[in-house]
Amino acid sequence: MRTLDYSPLYRSIVGFDRLANMIDSASKTDPSAGFPPYNIEQLGEDDYRIELAVAGFGEEDLSVEVHENVLTISGRKEAKSDEDGPNYIYRGIAERAFERRFHLADHVVVDTAELKNGLLSVSLRREVPESAKPRRIAIGQTSGKSRKVIEGGKSKAA
Repeated sequence: MRTLDYSPLYRSIVGFDRLANMIDSASKTDPSAGFPPYNIEQLGEDDYRIELAVAGFGEEDLSVEVHENVLTISGRKEAKSDEDGPNYIYRGIAERAFERRFHLADHVVVDTAELKNGLLSVSLRREVPESAKPRRIAIGQTSGKSRKVIEGGKSKAA
């Protein structure tokens, strides 16, 4: 497998460091990248849901955090000794520790997180502030009133 060198990107772009880092980290393969399986669903124009299959994990074993537009979901089971637990013949439910990261777009906020029937559902909503929304500028006509023109610190009627 060949690897790509993204260092030329870092030399020629300014202000897109986060994007270059995301491309770089996405290109690196992680052997645990498939665990736990997840779905990303768009519920509406500005509403999303991420569902992770976390069978065997309870609310106390899971952590959901957001920091600088990165949603991090991690799970860690408390280690049990073999003497206390059941004697498994086959163990197919993976209860290994995991950490999943999702890069969120600007203005996407996490609403809620809910664990039900082995699925962790995280609801997301895009909240674009009024100052970032496009606004319509009315085109007005100039009135017949005289305008003041300032030249060299002195004002005179135009």
